[in-house]
Amino acid sequence: MDKTFILTINPGSTSTKIGLFKLDKLIWEETIRHSTEELSIFSTILEQLDFRKRAILSSLDNNNFQLNNLIAVCGRGGLLKPISGGTYEVNDAMLVDLKSCKYGAHASNLGAILAFDIASELNIKSFIVDPVVVDELAEVATYSGIPSIKRKSIFHALNQKAVARKYANETNTIYENLNLIVAHLGGGITVGAHKLGKVVDVNNGLDGEGPFSPERAGTIPAGDLVELCFSNDYTKDEIKKMLTGNGGLVAYFNSNNTQVIEDLSTKGNDVALVVLQAMCYQISKSIASCAVPLSGKVDAIILTGGISHSKFITSEIIKHVDWISTVKIYPGEEELESLAQGVIRVLNGVETIKTYS
Repeated sequence: MDKTFILTINPGSTSTKIGLFKLDKLIWEETIRHSTEELSIFSTILEQLDFRKRAILSSLDNNNFQLNNLIAVCGRGGLLKPISGGTYEVNDAMLVDLKSCKYGAHASNLGAILAFDIASELNIKSFIVDPVVVDELAEVATYSGIPSIKRKSIFHALNQKAVARKYANETNTIYENLNLIVAHLGGGITVGAHKLGKVVDVNNGLDGEGPFSPERAGTIPAGDLVELCFSNDYTKDEIKKMLTGNGGLVAYFNSNNTQVIEDLSTKGNDVALVVLQAMCYQISKSIASCAVPLSGKVDAIILTGGISHSKFITSEIIKHVDWISTVKIYPGEEELESLAQGVIRVLNGVETIKTYS
């Protein structure tokens, strides 16, 4: 029996991505699409559990993979209480919080549950790695100016930390010895200050703090937001949708596709050009602000996420920030690989398995 395979699971709102790794080598991956009709019969995310599990097992069976060859299963971490970065074994406390949606409902909540269900039947361990709620903020970074409102750390922790480690490996250094600024550019945008292996400051990408993005409004003038909220023209849910989902590029162009908007700009659409430049300008300001928690000692700036495939966007950012440090680009995101790598680190004893409590 070749018991050296790791199964990784990344549930999204309309898909479940799965990957099969022979230790650190990707053997096979698939994105299982879930139609609106299929999902419409479920009133909650948790009700989708058995449906998604059957889809995963069916896909593995169709590819003639024997489950008893798995050494571990790793799911994408969901909305949990704030925790430090690392690889966590799925336990009862984690399952209770995810199933109750105590900290929020999101498709990613199913990652750990699916991993646990599949792994427990095989008597092997299940894990999550660097969920979005990773909180390593310095104490001074948690203050907002209103005592009842505390700044939160919700960001693309999995991909940010993965590309930071990738940069460290490529430069023959250690992540925990570096000061890095990492900008994840996707539907939401998060920019983190990585100080010696800890993300000591980062914008809350879930609620739209920071630069505006394809789908988020970003930090907007507080006074104007208050006026909007009390104008009686919008419901609370409509305001929230303006901030996350219908904000940013969607608000200007009714599209979150940066390539489409970039194409408009090359065809002479001046509004498309200036809005994209404004987004890059705001991203650049966020990058520059992250030099402060690093005391200006920045080993590198890393651009990652799907939008970093765009040469126009990356070049716009680079021209604003290359005076701070060298800029390295890792286009896209390799979340399935990042999950497998987290498991490998604990299996090899490079990191200690963490416990959620």
